[in-house]
Amino acid sequence: MTGVKFDFDKPTKLIGQPEARLDAKRLLHGRGRFVDDIQLPRMLHAYFIRSPIAHGKIVSINASRAMDADGVVNVFTGKDLENVVEPYVGVLSHLAGLRSPPQAPVAIDYVKWQGEPVAVVLAHSRAQAEDAAELVEIEYDELPAVVDMEKALDEGCPVIHEGYDSNLAWQRTVDVGDVSNAFSNPENFVVKKKFKFGRHTGVTLEPRTSIAEYDPSDDQLTVWYSGQAPHMMQFIFAKHLGLMEENVRVISQDVGGSFGIKVHTYGDEVAVAAIAKLLGRPIKFTADRYESFMSDIHARDHVVDARMAVSASGQIVGLEFDDVTGIGPYSMYPRTSAIEANQVLNLTGAPYVIPNYRATSKVVFQNKNLMCQYRAVGHPIAMAICDCLLEEAAAQIQMDPVEVRRINLMADNSYPRTSVSGMKLDELSHQAALNKLIEMMDYDGLRADQLEQRKDGVFRGIGFVSMVEVTNPSPMFYGIGGAPIASQDGATVRLDAGGGIHVSSSVTEQGQGTNAILAQIVADVLGVDLARVKVSTGDTKTTPYGGGTWASRGAGIGGEAALLAANALKEQILDAASVILQAKPTNLDIKNGQIVDAKTFVEKLSLSDLARTVYYRGNELPDEAKPELVATRHYRVTDAPFVFTNGAMAAHVEVDIETGFVKVLDFWAVEDCGRVINPLLVDEQIRGGVVQGIGGALYEECLYSDEGQLLNTSLADYLVPMASEMPDIHVAHIETPTKSSVLGAKGAGEAGTGGAPAAVMNAVNDALRHMGVTIYQMPMTPDRILSALAETTADN
Repeated sequence: MTGVKFDFDKPTKLIGQPEARLDAKRLLHGRGRFVDDIQLPRMLHAYFIRSPIAHGKIVSINASRAMDADGVVNVFTGKDLENVVEPYVGVLSHLAGLRSPPQAPVAIDYVKWQGEPVAVVLAHSRAQAEDAAELVEIEYDELPAVVDMEKALDEGCPVIHEGYDSNLAWQRTVDVGDVSNAFSNPENFVVKKKFKFGRHTGVTLEPRTSIAEYDPSDDQLTVWYSGQAPHMMQFIFAKHLGLMEENVRVISQDVGGSFGIKVHTYGDEVAVAAIAKLLGRPIKFTADRYESFMSDIHARDHVVDARMAVSASGQIVGLEFDDVTGIGPYSMYPRTSAIEANQVLNLTGAPYVIPNYRATSKVVFQNKNLMCQYRAVGHPIAMAICDCLLEEAAAQIQMDPVEVRRINLMADNSYPRTSVSGMKLDELSHQAALNKLIEMMDYDGLRADQLEQRKDGVFRGIGFVSMVEVTNPSPMFYGIGGAPIASQDGATVRLDAGGGIHVSSSVTEQGQGTNAILAQIVADVLGVDLARVKVSTGDTKTTPYGGGTWASRGAGIGGEAALLAANALKEQILDAASVILQAKPTNLDIKNGQIVDAKTFVEKLSLSDLARTVYYRGNELPDEAKPELVATRHYRVTDAPFVFTNGAMAAHVEVDIETGFVKVLDFWAVEDCGRVINPLLVDEQIRGGVVQGIGGALYEECLYSDEGQLLNTSLADYLVPMASEMPDIHVAHIETPTKSSVLGAKGAGEAGTGGAPAAVMNAVNDALRHMGVTIYQMPMTPDRILSALAETTADN
């Protein structure tokens, strides 16, 4: 720790208050500046021709007719860029055995998934480029497509990559205790289920967009980037385009949603930068919705065979599962496509005392779009495996699902401790969260109503989940594996001459309110009005070095850096004021933009007068006084690989057995994300996450044909939850500040997405179990529910 002290309970505090976002008015007035709004002189538009097949050899590409089309400047193929872009490989050294072949931004010789870039047309407008693309003649020699991930490792299955002995990308097993004995003991009850989690993606309001401009006069590349990690991309563009890192500037301003899909390296974005370097003029690429579905990373495609053993008294005795996940033809660069499977191994059962645990995950190549990190990486799978088995086991031994959790959840006074998979846990509140949840939802009343409604042929169910969320990751997450991804974040806080405060931070804003949180922290520390704090983020040229926004780290890491920098600036301000006022710094404070007496709060000097004295009239200061009114601080977690958030959630649903439709009636979430900086923003983050979790549970799935053709590439046939489908989402908090920082903030951005699917699945099964029906496939679509009901009827 730094030794910094802060009074979080002072009467004038801003931290903990539901302050409105300062940028809300600007955005609502249509004053946002998104990448697609930017128009540069001499700018060309890129349109990518994408493979129509899942697997094949590129026999020939003839672009002569396209080159003669109106507005076309050039057409590039993968081979044209081969000597411009250094190939990249999506592996991390700490994921032992992970393999993936080198990747090129545009396919060379072979295509490995439908949607892979094959050529790019450059024209004066997007429409001209699209029209010309139809004139490019491409001949393919189609090859067998490996689509089914469960069959990808079968003997005789075609191997996607030449020189590989199989389609296995990575495998890991966790084995703790005596699992075999736990399941062979005749006194234990065993439940077995096969889970299927549908592949889906993040549907952002703003699609992926980038503009690259290269200035050959000083070898300078500038990229406007709709994404989450500017400094990571600065490294990648520099390394793979042969540039000095300081000659690459990445700017991420307003971003219309990310959800993790905009934190990866995409071939089309790298190709745009490479072509800008070749042509010496700006190049813009904006994906349409069709391209987004085909090329934005997918996630969650898992098949899990799992079983749980419990004692007659309800204690979990053993948990075992085998997980298979398909990641497409490559591991994504640089974060890799094995992290999700690794998270499933590490997080399954994390809230519970489990003496015996064995889990294996196999990550396999297939001819589909790439899979990688998306909001709540691996969490929905991990939470569903354990909590859905636990509710199934509770039903088998006729125990209430709340009671079985109370028996098995880690005690709130038992920390620090480790989970069965070895995760270091501290400052969690599972039991308290569950108790608060039960109080919120009137559990006994809902159970009574369930039985009454059932008499009238109305089938309602209640489902729970106790969950953890990985937040505030340390260098043990990516840096240890060699990825150019900073675990630290930095903030520079400056007092301007007019008395305003400027904050420059390395975390980024994608609509989640990061800038508002930073302003709130700094205004609180420095005792100024919130409106006097201006925040800038997302520019590698002007902000401190840092990791950006991912893994719920904006408040816990970026906010801590801002707090430390603001505290350092406050010391500088009071030191300068002590010279001017001939007083001890300890006898002074700042309140409402004024230097005041620390005891009486009598105003002595305004911040603007102090700043103007330092900046303009330094002659009035003693020669030995050399005041600084700007401070930079960085922060990273050092005492654990992660800081965990925990929570308890419940869903109340109604299932129409005639149509198979599921209506979510109510949803409750209790979360312990440490110190809550702004409850308004945190609650909406949780609600937004719950909505995405409900989407994965009931609606969203990327469907492929047996030939590897993506079947639903528009919002007409890829369903996302809308306002009319959403219930009231009731949110409450427990605050257990983490001791790893002064601020004490944990993350809050992914919990709803991680926990909601399991709660909804448990609720659906609670509604149907009395009929002998359960379903363990997400999304739980009407046809799947009707099929489950029909199978039960046939069996009877």
